[in-house]
Amino acid sequence: MLFTFNHFNFNVLDLERSLKFYDEALGLKPVREKNAADGSFKIVFLGDGVTDFRLELTWMTGRTEAYDLGEQEYHLAFRTDDMEAAHKKHEAMGCICYENPSMGIYFLEDPDGYWIEIIPTRK
Repeated sequence: MLFTFNHFNFNVLDLERSLKFYDEALGLKPVREKNAADGSFKIVFLGDGVTDFRLELTWMTGRTEAYDLGEQEYHLAFRTDDMEAAHKKHEAMGCICYENPSMGIYFLEDPDGYWIEIIPTRK
């Protein structure tokens, strides 16, 4: 029996704002979506155009309060081949929430408070 990664989910309050953020910050594009028959939710799967991994954004249409993200002891990580350019871009966007220069990494915070780690491609 074989298991492979498929997707990771973030619930979002404002789908359009999140789609804009993930496109601008990480170049992720919608690859598939699902709408509830009763209109209660919409799911959009984002892809990087390179791997098969997907980020699932779930928008519960009636929800108005922010999600409780606990102690934020989890995150999604992305690798970049140009750490300097990536950092400049994210710094200009104002979405860097934590940096660890000794490890050579930093984190973004998305519009809903989820953290995304940016790591350099190790050569």
